[in-house]
Amino acid sequence: MTDPAIILHHVPYARSFRVLWLLHELGLKAQIVRYRIGDSSMRDGGLGALSPGTRVPALEIDGQVIAESGAIVQYLCETRGTALDRPPGHPERAAYLQWIHFAETMGSLIETLNLNHVFLRPPAKPSPVVVKLTTLRLKQTVAGLEQRLDTDWLLPSGFSGADIMMGFTLFATPYFLDMTDFPKVRAYAERSAARPAYKVAIAQEGPQAFYSKSFYPVPEPD
Repeated sequence: MTDPAIILHHVPYARSFRVLWLLHELGLKAQIVRYRIGDSSMRDGGLGALSPGTRVPALEIDGQVIAESGAIVQYLCETRGTALDRPPGHPERAAYLQWIHFAETMGSLIETLNLNHVFLRPPAKPSPVVVKLTTLRLKQTVAGLEQRLDTDWLLPSGFSGADIMMGFTLFATPYFLDMTDFPKVRAYAERSAARPAYKVAIAQEGPQAFYSKSFYPVPEPD
């Protein structure tokens, strides 16, 4: 049964997937309110009253509303999933916070690539210079992750909310970046995708329809 006190405002395969996956990791049955990118459902559906940016995710829980996937992941781990949290005083606390926010550093680059590759419609065209520079910056972040992946998960003590944040980022990354040179990152992403809760969340999402291509190369200059 769903818990009417927990409501996730969600777009399939958007950042709110992180929250959907985490809810399954925690065994929480939330009501899911779905929106679509590209139509007026977020604007007309009242999301602006819940999210300062009128964007997903937004989570109604404990009589309040939380927006931003990183904030939601931290809150849920602190209040519902202490095994996935690294609280103040924990020796891995600083690393835990670093990886949560590093996932959004990567996510902001993917968002720029999404805007250029996916959302622009003719006669608008993506900027080859912007796409090339953003792709190089994304590659640099993945290389930094590759150098630091010495254990199965981001933290030596095991799976945490930071892996939830990073897992979705790595779902989107291969659409824009050749991952051949990053074997540890690829294996890490495969471990995330193999988790039972991740599989349940993917099944709940249905077929991926956001990306129409399997790979988006840097466009050639005119």
